[in-house]
Amino acid sequence: MTLSTRAGRRQVVARRCHRMGMLPALQALRSTLRHDVRILAYHRVLESGDPEGFSFDTELISASADGFRAQMEFIKRNFQPMRFDEVLSCIDADRRLPKGAILVTFDDGYDDNYRVAFPILRELGLSAMFFVSTGHIDSGRPYAYDWMVHMVCSTRATRLHAPELDIDWQLSDSLPGRRVQASRLLDRLKSLDDAGQTALIARLEAEWNMPRSEGHQDCRPMDWEQLREMHRGGMEIGSHGVAHKMLAKLPKAQMSEEILGSKSTLERMLDAQTHVLSYPVGGPDAFDTETVEVVRAAGFRMACSYVAGTSVVEQGSRYSMRRLPVEREMDGAWFEAMVSVPELFSYASKLRTG
Repeated sequence: MTLSTRAGRRQVVARRCHRMGMLPALQALRSTLRHDVRILAYHRVLESGDPEGFSFDTELISASADGFRAQMEFIKRNFQPMRFDEVLSCIDADRRLPKGAILVTFDDGYDDNYRVAFPILRELGLSAMFFVSTGHIDSGRPYAYDWMVHMVCSTRATRLHAPELDIDWQLSDSLPGRRVQASRLLDRLKSLDDAGQTALIARLEAEWNMPRSEGHQDCRPMDWEQLREMHRGGMEIGSHGVAHKMLAKLPKAQMSEEILGSKSTLERMLDAQTHVLSYPVGGPDAFDTETVEVVRAAGFRMACSYVAGTSVVEQGSRYSMRRLPVEREMDGAWFEAMVSVPELFSYASKLRTG
């Protein structure tokens, strides 16, 4: 069964439950059975959920501006939006979280987080956590996975040859077709270790004469002044590593550099303590017991995965908090159903995440 088929069935049932007014009752019933925290996971919020000619990863577009505003208005009316520092304070005081506790997070640090999402959050009086990769904030360069998708979607080459992954494909003549091929390539790329991933992307940059250093207006990270403004405006800033590497695929010394380096840079540049990290990519193969040990030793007090679901905040889950991915296919009814009853309406976990 394909993801689109599963998503379609969820959407149909969500619309029926929404139309029949069942969601408040389902949410109330669930709250008597579980006392957990919902953490929403976003990547990009653009003016349009389907921008024309967009040559980057459309799966990382979480919502349009209008859709995001509606989603934030819904959680403000129906849940208890919190910050991570408030959650940590509850832990310190051995207090239970309020029913309906919900947090909003963003991964990577795209500049549309500042341009589009931040003004909406500020207008509604909400906060969110922005997990950023500090090396990209420093350099302004696109993320490597994004650039690989862009190369596949934009190259004039007609074939993709990647013997490391047993791939020799004729590239599609259409942008939609190339997006599908880029998605398949990205899935398979993440099975390699970090050195293999880096080498393959660098080889394609050279062969197709598409250096990442050139950048692109559709895929830019925020800069430090934007992050400082957001921090002053009530947003939380957390770590997403230095170079957006899958931490569990790194040698321990390099893994430690990614974790410690991002923390020290954030604290220096923002003049504030950094307590929370999001594992880059975040699936079950992106972090492990050794990663958690390094994260804990570095002084982080909580860490988020990209495994779909909710978590009860307790000692055993604090460094593998589950989240609820928000993606552009979600209309209002589906989003409301997913947040109200995650077990029925959220996505199943996928390995390929951001």
